[in-house]
Amino acid sequence: MSSLRNALPRRAHKERAQPESRKKFGILEKHKDYVVRARAFHRKEEIIRKLREKAALKNPDEFYFKMINSTTVGGVHRPKPEANKYTEEELLLLKNKDMGYILQSMQSEKKKIEKLSSTLHELDAKRPNKHVYFAEDREEAKEIRSRIGESSNMPGLDNIPSRIKKKTASSYRELEERKQRLQKLEKLYGDMALQKELKKPGRKRKLREDETVNPTSQPVYKWRAQRKR
Repeated sequence: MSSLRNALPRRAHKERAQPESRKKFGILEKHKDYVVRARAFHRKEEIIRKLREKAALKNPDEFYFKMINSTTVGGVHRPKPEANKYTEEELLLLKNKDMGYILQSMQSEKKKIEKLSSTLHELDAKRPNKHVYFAEDREEAKEIRSRIGESSNMPGLDNIPSRIKKKTASSYRELEERKQRLQKLEKLYGDMALQKELKKPGRKRKLREDETVNPTSQPVYKWRAQRKR
């Protein structure tokens, strides 16, 4: 009987639409929409109640250092910038640690590039043919030459599977990306080394383009000679 009851046509119950006189108020709110709106309203109401309770129980003599070590920007408390948090010696030590990490990354990239380049070079390199043929007369020599030419014209690398070709192409892309990454690391290491040298004591000046022997895009500095004691 249950299967027969399910087979009978049923009336489709539709939700009531907004009356024509209230079309200006938009779509008619359903019960599920009211539930979402009511929960959001009560949640905000509870937050306001807790804040009022916290303000009522606040100690007027309360003090903490954030009151004087922060500023208000657009109604939001932000801590004051700590420009002099570290001394010059501590900043130089942090710079040396960063340079050591970048140098280690450069060495790692160089090793990976060398390994990948050697692997791809072995795949691309063709083994030279060192086989020596001996012929009794000119006719046999011509026949051997023609046979060697036919064998050399045969497709040797064209029948490589597509998955190996895709893997080789991805290896070449990886090699190019690693080379670009190594160039960026070398440039960053050079900039950090220059900044480290500029922080050292001593009088120095930036050379003009006509004073440099080999002009480069990077600035060149010259330190004043000091007598060593």
